[in-house]
Amino acid sequence: MAMRSRAGSRGRVETVMRQMETSLLDGTWRAGAKLPSERVLAVEYEVARNTVREAIQRLAARGLVQSRPGAGVFVTDQLRTGFASPWGQLVADHPALRDDILEFRRVLEGATAWFAALRASDDELARIRALMEELERTRRVDDKAAEADADAKLHEAIAQASHNAMFLHLHTSVLGVLREHITINGTGLRVQNEDAPDRLLEQHRALCDAIAARRPEEARTAMQTHIDFVRTRVGEEIGWPESGPTSGDAVPAPAWPDSGRRTSGGRAPKSSNATDVDETREKRAKGSRSASATTREAPGGRTMDGTRTRRRPPSGGS
Repeated sequence: MAMRSRAGSRGRVETVMRQMETSLLDGTWRAGAKLPSERVLAVEYEVARNTVREAIQRLAARGLVQSRPGAGVFVTDQLRTGFASPWGQLVADHPALRDDILEFRRVLEGATAWFAALRASDDELARIRALMEELERTRRVDDKAAEADADAKLHEAIAQASHNAMFLHLHTSVLGVLREHITINGTGLRVQNEDAPDRLLEQHRALCDAIAARRPEEARTAMQTHIDFVRTRVGEEIGWPESGPTSGDAVPAPAWPDSGRRTSGGRAPKSSNATDVDETREKRAKGSRSASATTREAPGGRTMDGTRTRRRPPSGGS
């Protein structure tokens, strides 16, 4: 009985830890955020407080959360920065890598905007609108530091609204690297370019409007137009040759099926498009197997369908 009880306790701790990991992965608990108290979590997960405590200790041992005496338990930034950390010095030493990062952002953030327009919950749309309003407020008072901060938070909110843990992780990592090194001599685009703040604001407004209206193609185009503008201005500052796609170029977009993921984490059924593709693949596979079967050689030098095979010459001759 005692062994069964211990096994049950370990299973509960494991279950609670997995639920906490989900909150870390999907951005519910962001880097720097304070976790709810043990009592609140115990009620939420319907377990004893010592189960919650042990789950938190396991996360802390892996560096995902950190306990601060007298303050509580906080999320570390390890999950978000682990991918990108080796790139920091490389980007500093090789400014041309910025274009590679921005090129990657064009694809990545175009996708997050597309999915956010499909999958964002009402609460997430409200957060995106609130951050857009904050961006407009900081522009009016000409607070460039606060404006850049609101800009970064808006992009992260859009990535979170895509409901894809990998998009969120990659986005946060890459954006962190880029924002650390996008500045030229300690100042950013908004300082270096007189017209940049107003242009950036217009681009963000178009992006947020498209997401709020749930128009994925418009959202992706707006995001890519924004990234293209940043690429052009950064290139001008450090003297890149004119290269890479612009918003007017025909860059093929992934043919994602128009099937949004439920905000609860489940996936919607396959679209008819995706089903047709699967059926076509199955037919090709059957055809391939059939062709393979008809060319297998039967005894007597004939194939299974009765036709004679072409024999190879003996090896060793010239």
